[in-house]
Amino acid sequence: MPIALTMPALSPTMESGTLAKWLVKEGDTIEAGDVIAEIETDKATMEVEAVDEGTMGKILIEGGTENVCVNAPIAILLEDGESVEALEGFVVETAPPQAQEEAQTDAEEIKATGTGGGAALSPSPQASSGPAQNVGTLRIFATPLARRLADQKNIDLGSVRGSGPHGRIIKADIENFQAGAVPSSAANQDSPISYGLANARGEKHSSMRKIIAKRLLESKQTVPHYYLTIECRIDSLLAARKEINTAADGAYKVSVNDFLIKACAMALQAYPRANVAWTDDEMLYFDQADISVAVATPAGLITPIVRKAEARGLADISAEVKSLAAKAKDGKLKPEEFQGGTFTISNLGMYGIDEFSAIINPPQSCIFAVGAGVEKPYVDNGEIKIGTFMKGTLSCDHRVIDGAVGAEFLRF
Repeated sequence: MPIALTMPALSPTMESGTLAKWLVKEGDTIEAGDVIAEIETDKATMEVEAVDEGTMGKILIEGGTENVCVNAPIAILLEDGESVEALEGFVVETAPPQAQEEAQTDAEEIKATGTGGGAALSPSPQASSGPAQNVGTLRIFATPLARRLADQKNIDLGSVRGSGPHGRIIKADIENFQAGAVPSSAANQDSPISYGLANARGEKHSSMRKIIAKRLLESKQTVPHYYLTIECRIDSLLAARKEINTAADGAYKVSVNDFLIKACAMALQAYPRANVAWTDDEMLYFDQADISVAVATPAGLITPIVRKAEARGLADISAEVKSLAAKAKDGKLKPEEFQGGTFTISNLGMYGIDEFSAIINPPQSCIFAVGAGVEKPYVDNGEIKIGTFMKGTLSCDHRVIDGAVGAEFLRF
């Protein structure tokens, strides 16, 4: 009998994702292990392989569809020997009612705006929200489904406050509308924000950006941060780096960040009280230093991990960081390459930033924010000299790392 293919959970935190595109079409023969689709998760775009063989009978969710719930049916696979007639009367278990309703709304929006068939949704509110209605000097955006319901109920869209992205009016707004409510257009007619939105170009949030926003907000709201700043003279480090790179003769080239990864890993091994994580029931101590390295990508920040950094040489760390950074920027990191680090380094020195404080990435308890190396005078035994100094700020979770623990860690 036909097999229902469902939206996979590609990470422990994934609740929904974007079915970026199908790599097969209806009628194609599929073998187990074939890559059939690309899914955009909260961290990367990942390929999905078929686990069964057969023929693609019917695609239920078009490529480019966002907010597809995990385990929601996305396609139907026909087993060997089955024809399309087998689809008649075949019932696919559906997602929960709320998710099903949201998927239906999204599907209608895609169909009505002509963005189906694998094309990505337009980032502009005008394209993603259907036709706009002018009210005074403002434009009102609403989904096609919301417009039909408003017409059926004889509701003026200018009297409805939209709760969707960019203030878009959605189905729930029409169903929950109460006559006499203050119109969003009237309430915001003279608002500077509304004026700005009316003259702004909208860009839809990616799944990755939404998750970054959610997790950083949760971190600042739930993790008691405190910050410790230290300034180090790095002339010896720079001299060692130059010597190592000269000896490598182009075979590899280590960076200051590679030294920092190694140094932090060694410090965590020497002072394991800082290599910990908080849970509601216990404190977790990690045996190895898995260093997450913050990498900026077009879609947002991601932190690939250098595993067991304490046991690796500088050349090995350098090669690993370069490989992971390239994968991150291409959206090709595997879950095991960015999940489960114990400590994070965020370096903005290459942008000329002298000093900053970073937000902890739970469940980790520390993140080390590194600034640029700056030449300045200093006093050595009563003599004024010039040296290169770098500031680093350690953000700590006070639930597991007390001030003295953080300070002692920075001494290593």
